[in-house]
Amino acid sequence: MRKFVSIAITTMLVFAVGVANGQGYTFRVLANKGQNQVKKEGASTAVALKTGATLSDGDELIASQGAYIGLMHKSGKTLEVRTPGTKKVSDLAKMVNTKASSVSSRYANFLANKMNEKEKPNYRARLNATGAVSRALAGDEQIQVLIPAEDASVLGDNAILNWDTPEGMEENTFIVTVKNIFDEEIMKEEVAGNTIELDFTQEQMQTEEGLWIINVKAKENQDVSSGDIAIKRPENPSQYAEGLNSLKAEVDESSPLNKVIYASFYEENGLIVDALTAIEEAIKMNPDVDDFKILKKDIIERNGIKVYNEE
Repeated sequence: MRKFVSIAITTMLVFAVGVANGQGYTFRVLANKGQNQVKKEGASTAVALKTGATLSDGDELIASQGAYIGLMHKSGKTLEVRTPGTKKVSDLAKMVNTKASSVSSRYANFLANKMNEKEKPNYRARLNATGAVSRALAGDEQIQVLIPAEDASVLGDNAILNWDTPEGMEENTFIVTVKNIFDEEIMKEEVAGNTIELDFTQEQMQTEEGLWIINVKAKENQDVSSGDIAIKRPENPSQYAEGLNSLKAEVDESSPLNKVIYASFYEENGLIVDALTAIEEAIKMNPDVDDFKILKKDIIERNGIKVYNEE
């Protein structure tokens, strides 16, 4: 059903773009920070650039000081614009290596569909509506770790975990413990804030069983706890190898925009812990880009990790 819905949405977007632009588009805007503008071909004035917008060869992109603009080429390859000034879209297109782009195109389009303003008219407003990570769950007085309840599989060598705390809780220091399947403590760390990165390549974190039991407690009131939750290796990790290796051959992980494309790969394959980790890495690389934070919230919502009291 999810694939059918994705196909239907893609079809509608392609139709809408075709009607609006006639000859199709060259780039789609996936992320946008700053007072950026676009001057459409034949227009006398520029208008504000919006996430989800399409750019054609005859358009001009006007980047503001301190801008970050993440573009997806129609081939699926990505391009980041960080320098201010007016840039012809046709010139930007020449900077894109369109060779070997079949896999990256698939996941870049998956991402574009999720972030497109036509699909979500109130897309930008949602950032304010969902609030900060520290907002509470209704009726829940415990710590909520933001991972799927039923299948928290992790494929990568690291996992960045976040958690939510009860309403009104002022404490910001937590004790995170990790145990193996035999209930033996293999890691314990005091954390300031609501996030921790687990490195599974560390000697003490390596287990033959591929399962880690995690508990987060408030330092000063250890009755406030997440309880024991588990993350584990997928039953058949080799099933993801071909797709992931193909993506790595086309897209490196050195930019925040490409991190988001990797998140799309992980989400489509049901690896939600990996998807959220990739998004967290993108946010760390460029914390001022709201679009990355919105995408993180969308992944949480789409996969049944209910955290926020939506307004």
